[in-house]
Amino acid sequence: MKTICFLIAVVLVTNLNAQKLDKFGADMGMKTVMNKDIRVPYTDVISFYGFIKPGSKPDQVRDGKNFFYLYLWIPAVAPELGIRMASPVPEKMAPGEGDIVDAIFKENAADKTSYFDTWVSLERSDVINAADIKAKGKTAKWFNLGQNDDSGEMPAQPSGSKYNSLMRVTSDVNDPLKALTVGLYRIGFTTYKVGEVNGSFIAQVGAPIKLPGVKIARSLDELADMIGK
Repeated sequence: MKTICFLIAVVLVTNLNAQKLDKFGADMGMKTVMNKDIRVPYTDVISFYGFIKPGSKPDQVRDGKNFFYLYLWIPAVAPELGIRMASPVPEKMAPGEGDIVDAIFKENAADKTSYFDTWVSLERSDVINAADIKAKGKTAKWFNLGQNDDSGEMPAQPSGSKYNSLMRVTSDVNDPLKALTVGLYRIGFTTYKVGEVNGSFIAQVGAPIKLPGVKIARSLDELADMIGK
C-alpha cells in the first residue's frame, strides 16, 4: 500500500510540475553539483501572454516560414538576457500583476488546446533611442544574437515532446555586435518545420540585474506607446 501511495504521489507531483514553468535561472554564476546545473534565478523576469489565431498574417516570411515578432525595449546595459517560450500556456499559469497580456490572448482565453512547436531567436537593432522606435523601427538593421528550438529545461507540450524553447545570451563587451546595450530588440518566433503558427504562448525575458522600464509588445507602435506612458 505504501508503494502504491508513493507512486501516486510521484505521478501527481510530476503532473503538477508539467503544468507550470520552473524558476528562470541565469548562466551567470551557474555551478554544477553532482552533474546538475544550479542556476541563480533571474532578478528581473517579465512575461508576455499571447495568442496567434489560425490564418494570421505573419510579420515576415523567412526561409519559407511564418515569423512573428515580439518587440522588446531594453533601457539599460544588461550582462545577460534569458528568453523562453512555452506553447500552449501551462494550465497552472495565468497573467499576474505586471505581466503584459495581448488583447488577442484575452479574446481566445477559452482555447486551452491550440499550440505550436516553438522556435525562438533574439535580435538587436541599431535603434538606441526610444523616441526613434516609430520613425526608424521599420527600417532598422537587425543583428542576430542567438536562437533555440527545443530545450530540455522546458516542460513538455501536450504531445509529450519537449518542443518548447529557451535560450540565454551573454553580453560580449569586446564585440559591438554581441553586446547587450540599450536599445530596440525583437524576439522572433515560428515553428521548427514549415507550417502554421497557431495557439497560445507565454514568452518570458529574464535578466540577472534589475532593468526598470523593460517593455514588450507585438508591434513597434504599441511598444513606443507603452514606453511613452
